[in-house]
Amino acid sequence: MAKQVDRLTARAVATTNKPGRYADGRGLYLHVAKTGAKSWVLRYRLSGKSREMGLGAVADVGLQDARRKAADARGLLADGVDPLDAREAERLAAAVEAAKAITFKDAAERYIAAHRPTWKNAKHASQWENTLRDYVHPVFGAVPVADVDTGLVLKAVEPIWHTKPETASRVRQRIEAVLDWARARGYRDGPNPALWRGHLSHTLPARARVAKVEHHAALPYAEVAAFLADLRGRDALAARALEFVILTASRTGEALGATWAEVDLAAAVWTVPGDRMKAKRDHRVPLSPQAVAVLEAMGEAYGRDGYVFPGQRKGKPLSYMGLLMLLRRMNPEGECGGFRWADDKGRAITVHGFRSSFRDWTAEQTAFPGEVAEAALAHVVGDKVEAAYRRGDLFEKRRRLMEAWADYCDRPAAAGNVVPINRAG
Repeated sequence: MAKQVDRLTARAVATTNKPGRYADGRGLYLHVAKTGAKSWVLRYRLSGKSREMGLGAVADVGLQDARRKAADARGLLADGVDPLDAREAERLAAAVEAAKAITFKDAAERYIAAHRPTWKNAKHASQWENTLRDYVHPVFGAVPVADVDTGLVLKAVEPIWHTKPETASRVRQRIEAVLDWARARGYRDGPNPALWRGHLSHTLPARARVAKVEHHAALPYAEVAAFLADLRGRDALAARALEFVILTASRTGEALGATWAEVDLAAAVWTVPGDRMKAKRDHRVPLSPQAVAVLEAMGEAYGRDGYVFPGQRKGKPLSYMGLLMLLRRMNPEGECGGFRWADDKGRAITVHGFRSSFRDWTAEQTAFPGEVAEAALAHVVGDKVEAAYRRGDLFEKRRRLMEAWADYCDRPAAAGNVVPINRAG
């Protein structure tokens, strides 16, 4: 009986050059093209239909390998699986895995690009890029994002956890955010190895135990009136902007970005839109007569169109650097050290610190409730239950508070007197 399988020999495969197909048995053929190229083909039937499956070029797949591939395909057929479909599924799975092989650095760059439009200023994006560049990418920036584990995260943050706790904490948070993004996009699976609660909290000491949090240096509230007297003696746009920041107890960026469209001088209200607020919701600011006077002066000097505090570049507001340089000119360090305007630790005061000055004054020198002061500062209520029941913004109470603060700032000898309870109500 003629041999039906394994008909071909290695020599025959190597020497056969005439175009055509040469059977090895059980559907496996050596195919010789008119060009002389040689390849393997498996012919089979499934569900009554004939199909052909290429098994590779002879140059890459020898006779024994071709027989093994053919046997594997026949095994799939025995289970009712089309080997062509199985190979396509395998190819797609490999493509998916390849897509997941983006590095952590690639993922971080895509995360930053996706979120950059939602960040308030370019400085925030720059901080993201710089901290990841300095502390993360040298450690595992080139590692596939799918392979980042707890050991790598710790290798990046642990060296600076004690020496630079604030920076280390932010680096960890940014790693966590990138890995969450990667998981949502299908680039990695499993839990986030940079998660703090219930994970890294068991490995690293809490930041509060590593180093005491340093708040912005704030001028004691008893000195704010004297500072404002000095400030009002300076004929500069930055001086008026800083005066407005102090009188409204607002964040610097919110005040510098104020536009005339947000201001209603007749009602003495400045409404900051939610997209410029830290809490992402509109915030009405009651304007004291002193704050209104600042705005009226700005309108007379620069017009009432566009930004209230216009910068040197057309269509841009005054920059934070303008306020910073003003503060430095007003508060140079003395030859023997020390500053004229300093906090209780001797540190040079900051613009943001005036919000603390306002908060301390409210607590120690007035009878206004704490929630009114917190609302004036546009702080988010931490307690979800309290936030759910507090629907109003305490606007009229905040108006009385801001008028009291402005009056206090107008009195050089302002320390001491508590605002009467009926004034606070």
